[in-house]
Amino acid sequence: MDATPIPDAQVALDGVSKEYELGGTVTALDDVDLSLSPESYTAVMGPSGSGKSTLLNLVGALDTPTAGRVVVAGDEVSALSERERARVRGTEIGFVFQTFNLMPRLTAVENVALSLVFDGWDRERRRDRASDLLARVGLGDRLDHRPNQLSGGQRQRVAIARALAADPSLVLADEPTGNVDTDTGAEVMGLLDDLQADGNTVLLVTHERRIASHADRIVHLRDGRVDRIEAA
Repeated sequence: MDATPIPDAQVALDGVSKEYELGGTVTALDDVDLSLSPESYTAVMGPSGSGKSTLLNLVGALDTPTAGRVVVAGDEVSALSERERARVRGTEIGFVFQTFNLMPRLTAVENVALSLVFDGWDRERRRDRASDLLARVGLGDRLDHRPNQLSGGQRQRVAIARALAADPSLVLADEPTGNVDTDTGAEVMGLLDDLQADGNTVLLVTHERRIASHADRIVHLRDGRVDRIEAA
């Protein structure tokens, strides 16, 4: 396989395939080439089973491809050890999930600050950073509320603040409006729009066209392949 760097891309997939053994070989991605420029905003759409989640997991260094290369911020994450991939996840990538994935016994500020423990930030600096980020997403008055004291939209705002804690260059959002109502979803998407405008690269997975239309372009997957790419 060609080992030359992929220039001028925040994210690049080069001939990426992913297979799983589930009582037989299942091909989730099949020879995918895709690149994301720095500060770009890309949405990925496709029917169930098209490979959307697999693509996001590979870009997020949560999984490795069966074939091909995945490059994130200059690191070929597909060739790294699990410890090295964890470093990339902790420094370059922020994750926003549909199900929020907050720790129920921690307050909002503690949930955001938790990700900085492993980067060696001291307690006061962690809390200051988390407080600033929660204020940025409109939750400056909810710092000490636990998830069960927050609405779905507020919990997603905490998740977005947590994704930004380590100042990542890439934000991955997996159906970020899936568990909130339409009005709250619009607010969440407004925050993601702001993140991209501030210089983050955003990769969004969604099944809703109105959500995908926030991006600059839409990548359509079908049967594990890129079917087409359109301007949003």
